Amino acid sequence: DNIDLEAAAERGIVVMNAPDGNTVAAAELTLALMLALVRHIFPAHQSLREGRWDRKKFEGAELRGKVLGLVGLGRIGQAVAVRAQAFGMTTIGYDPKKGPEVFAQVNTTFVPLEELFARSDIISLHAPANASTRGMINAQTIALMKDGVRIINTARGVLIDDAALAEALCSGKVAGAALDVYAEEPPPADHPLIGLPNVVATPHLGASTAEAQIAVSVQAAQEIRDFLLRGEVSNAVNGARKPQPAGA
Repeated sequence: DNIDLEAAAERGIVVMNAPDGNTVAAAELTLALMLALVRHIFPAHQSLREGRWDRKKFEGAELRGKVLGLVGLGRIGQAVAVRAQAFGMTTIGYDPKKGPEVFAQVNTTFVPLEELFARSDIISLHAPANASTRGMINAQTIALMKDGVRIINTARGVLIDDAALAEALCSGKVAGAALDVYAEEPPPADHPLIGLPNVVATPHLGASTAEAQIAVSVQAAQEIRDFLLRGEVSNAVNGARKPQPAGA
């Protein structure tokens, strides 16, 4: 998101990423946010720190038996599905780029996007940012959702219309949201979602584990090595020409 991919391609610069190293870290954060949201972990913690004992105020919900809708079933979406099922959740998903074999591998049912919105108790976003996904959580799609739905976003901030979600959170249509990503990072002080009592917000921690940082660094180094020594390109995200091996 921080590189002009077209400009790089025009200059013959191959842009590669290292997508595998942070998969587990991002998936685990998604589950952590989900649990924090349904069990009111952060407001309960703050309440106790302030000297109160508000057990009745923070009655939560279980993940067991809930329907989790996964928008995007790439590496992270698949990892979330497997972990959510360990909590007894039913997983449904939408990803137009994945075939039925991918859904079968993680015991997840493919459904059209509108059906996913209508059936899910919790919706977790794992889609890339493009013309078809920007603002996909908006007033119209929120209206399709169950009353009391919860929304998790560890993918891209631009997937959500912040003003529409804020309105739905204030009205109670959406019971809660957990966000790790924002359209502008860091988000502005007047961001409409941060600070709402039913929002959990973290500063883009998806890949922020010691293990993920090592794994991503190693993968990036291997990709550069293979590029320079053998002209091999892996995980390219733009259309630059394939280089010639060194000395060719």
